[in-house]
Amino acid sequence: MFLEVDDLRAGYGPVQVLHGISLHVEEGEIVTILGANGAGKTTTLLSVSGLADITGGSVRLRGRDIHTLRADEIVTLGLTQAPEGRRIFGPLSVMENLRLGAFTVKDRKSATRTLEEVFELFPRLCERRSQPAGTLSGGEQQMLAIARALMAKPSLLLLDEPSLGLAPLLVRAIFETVRAINESGVTVLIVEQNARAALKLARRGYILEMGRIVMEGDAPSLLADSGVQQAYLGG
Repeated sequence: MFLEVDDLRAGYGPVQVLHGISLHVEEGEIVTILGANGAGKTTTLLSVSGLADITGGSVRLRGRDIHTLRADEIVTLGLTQAPEGRRIFGPLSVMENLRLGAFTVKDRKSATRTLEEVFELFPRLCERRSQPAGTLSGGEQQMLAIARALMAKPSLLLLDEPSLGLAPLLVRAIFETVRAINESGVTVLIVEQNARAALKLARRGYILEMGRIVMEGDAPSLLADSGVQQAYLGG
């Protein structure tokens, strides 16, 4: 199993958000986690990344327990995240943000090749590489957040609400880019409130409610499910 989350319980200090969730992601897949605000979607990704307090259960990457590792150690194993809200470093240039994403890469030639690949994927970032990141548009900032995560050469990319606050045209462009990233060999686990777009992109999905998985299945089945349509797809 590529990524396996088993009976995971996690939260922040005394507040428990996840109440025993289990899910898996096979190598090469795009898998989505859906749910309302407060369901525990972001906490799931933060737990996998080593950024939430895990109180029980396990997270394994390629069969190795990673829930006991620090976040920076997890990055070196090939797992990176583009967080909700982008969280770019506004005063720094686009290039400086990207270099920060490659902090675990010791081989300069490899980092240079990755940068070239990222600029091929996001040519607008290449055009704005000297510009302060905080002056970019919302869509460009989202591109930068994803690009920064790619600079560490991940085998598994976690995306938290990549379409948040973007116009429909930009949403389509971001999702097309995510598909291209996946086709290049990167496995993707995506949290997304735009359920329809996420299920059209993903192979499989999980639905979270109040920190528990209440439904899972292949994407076409979830799209066709009347309960999912009513709750998440506008009827």
